[in-house]
Amino acid sequence: MLVVFLGNPGIEYKLTRHNLGFIVAERMDILSSMKWTEKFHGMFAKAEFSGHQHCFLKPGTFMNLSGKSVQAAKSFFKLGDREILVVHDDIETDFGTVTFKEGGGFAGHNGLKSIANSIGNGDFLRIRLGIGRPKKGDVASFVLGKFTPEEASFLPAVTEAAEEKLRELLQ
Repeated sequence: MLVVFLGNPGIEYKLTRHNLGFIVAERMDILSSMKWTEKFHGMFAKAEFSGHQHCFLKPGTFMNLSGKSVQAAKSFFKLGDREILVVHDDIETDFGTVTFKEGGGFAGHNGLKSIANSIGNGDFLRIRLGIGRPKKGDVASFVLGKFTPEEASFLPAVTEAAEEKLRELLQ
């Protein structure tokens, strides 16, 4: 399986809601000992879980071009769409909620759209990391905005829930 964590490159995006996929990847215990290398237009690592080799990818492109990185890895490993699991922020899910979804729509998420356009469909698997909808203002400013101090205090719990879901899916 190829597990893809979505985010934007650059220090200015490091602690933003849209980078929750990257944040989770950096804080997960199961990923902390991996050696990440530059490959497939991003950062790439391999590890064995439950007797199976899995690949992990953090695209180095901006969110709306994530498909370029995913397509390169998918082609190299000759993976089917259901062998791709994307970990991403989701405004349609309440903050702090972690859910699993098979395929479906994109809810305006440009990273998911880019992946679907690059691989030819949206049938890949997803771990959705809830960030909620903005109470006021536009969505773009909200997702590119930094977490509030209260939200930031819950990030360890989000990481733990995401790691639990990932372990479950890799079994």
